Amino acid sequence: MTSKMTVRAVVLLICLTGVLAAPQKKATPPSFGKSYTVAGTLSLPYAELEEPFFVYFDAAATKSKIEMYNGLTVSIMRGDVGPYGSSFKIAYMTTDTVMNKKSCFQVNGTSDSPVKSQSILPDLTGFQLITQGMSYNGQTVDVWQNVTVRGQKKNTYTFMVTTGSNPAPVRYEMRGYDSLLGSHYDKYYVDYMNFNNKDPIDPKKFDPPQGMACTGFPGPGAAEGRAIMNPMAEYINNDDNHIREMFEHFKTTHKKDYKTIHEHETRKMYFRKNVRFIHSKNRAGLGYSLAVNHLADKSEKELKIMRGYRHSNVYNGGLAFNKALYKNQVRPDQMNWRLKGAVTPVKDQAVCGSCWSFGTAGTIEGAYFLKTGNLVRLSQQELMDCSWGEGNNGCDGGEDFRSYQWIMKHGGLTTEEMYGPYLAVDGMCHYKNVTPVAVIKSYVNVTSGDAEALEMAIFNNGPVSVAIDAAHLSLSFYANGVYYEPKCGNKPDDLDHAVLAVGYGTMNGQRYWLIKNSWSTYWGNDGYVLMAQKDNNCGVTTSPTYVNLK
Repeated sequence: MTSKMTVRAVVLLICLTGVLAAPQKKATPPSFGKSYTVAGTLSLPYAELEEPFFVYFDAAATKSKIEMYNGLTVSIMRGDVGPYGSSFKIAYMTTDTVMNKKSCFQVNGTSDSPVKSQSILPDLTGFQLITQGMSYNGQTVDVWQNVTVRGQKKNTYTFMVTTGSNPAPVRYEMRGYDSLLGSHYDKYYVDYMNFNNKDPIDPKKFDPPQGMACTGFPGPGAAEGRAIMNPMAEYINNDDNHIREMFEHFKTTHKKDYKTIHEHETRKMYFRKNVRFIHSKNRAGLGYSLAVNHLADKSEKELKIMRGYRHSNVYNGGLAFNKALYKNQVRPDQMNWRLKGAVTPVKDQAVCGSCWSFGTAGTIEGAYFLKTGNLVRLSQQELMDCSWGEGNNGCDGGEDFRSYQWIMKHGGLTTEEMYGPYLAVDGMCHYKNVTPVAVIKSYVNVTSGDAEALEMAIFNNGPVSVAIDAAHLSLSFYANGVYYEPKCGNKPDDLDHAVLAVGYGTMNGQRYWLIKNSWSTYWGNDGYVLMAQKDNNCGVTTSPTYVNLK
């Protein structure tokens, strides 16, 4: 896909060289018939995703079927079911209690929004023939284009089709430019192959699976539900009503107040891209689910700021973990320090790279609970304000062991109540005016890459500070299930975010770490994620640490 020259570049080359003359008279757009099958790929450049699809379409029967990711997710549109039609979605559902359960969901149409069959080919009304007989990827094609302007937005739709008596679709491209933002706010491509409008389609292709009960859709509101049930309407029919409705709901839910029109449209652009990513990944049958959360209007640059762990490739001065102490110990298969009262509530670090202070405070809070039976909220802000001399950098990142060293040097860490609330900015250090509460004797490096050692450490010593590779959008919008990201790194230099391992367990045969994050309770499962132990995914076991208190 990346080796292909874009339609825009090809057309520009033709205009500059004069290789082909533009048509002199108005031409009639091609017709593809009322029934067809076609395979293809939907490409979303922002998310670096390519979704394979296969479509069955029968306009006369008012039926269509779209299979995404080789059938992992199937959408069926039936205009002949009920008074206003029905849509069906067949997908693998994952929740906190079930993993990859193949399920069928049904949503009935209404008089205001009847269900119709969904074509994967655009309506070419208004398109103009701009180039004839062009060579593209070994085929001779005609290029059609339609340009629309709505306020500040200029949308350019380009469609390529083979020449001849029986034309076949080749590529559909959308580029949306916003003069207010001074950039492209939208871009995607649809590439087609194996188009067939000659052979009849078996009517059974449009039936939901036999023996599977189709229930009501359990997920989000009406706007997102429409998009999920008919995933291609947004791209083929230019239907973005769900984005507008979801964005308004998002602003209300998360109390977003944008100061200017420019900021509003910029946030809406990021929201659109992130929602598309979420829906696309959910169609891929990952074994975990993504959802819109309070981060959905953030750019990749802003999300990166929140990943404030800085690995320095130096010995951190910690003690070695001694597995021999627990050699004959029988440990439970499941462990959750949150249920035992050793974990404070989830906080929101906001757009500040202070995650390292949350991992540090969390493991010390756990150790303090194990020693005293009391749970206290220790101060992340004190660490941010005061540990610069050990090499931490406040909102610009740090490491847990540097925090331990500062605490050991300056008598201990105090509570949030005494020091003051977390501010999400670098503040003025005033540790001399407060009384230390948690006093550290030493800190321990859990054996790197050893899952058994980390389970031992968690069971015997409480929550453990860990660093992970969090540089993936899939984690930014994680909702539930066991998170496994093949792109995740687990080498020390891959780690960019500090979190707290508060337990471990098994879900549907998959071992996981129970991880407390600092991105608020709007994120994940009330602020937590189940991270797969498989292959040391995302580096949970690469550099864990915990403390010994005096």
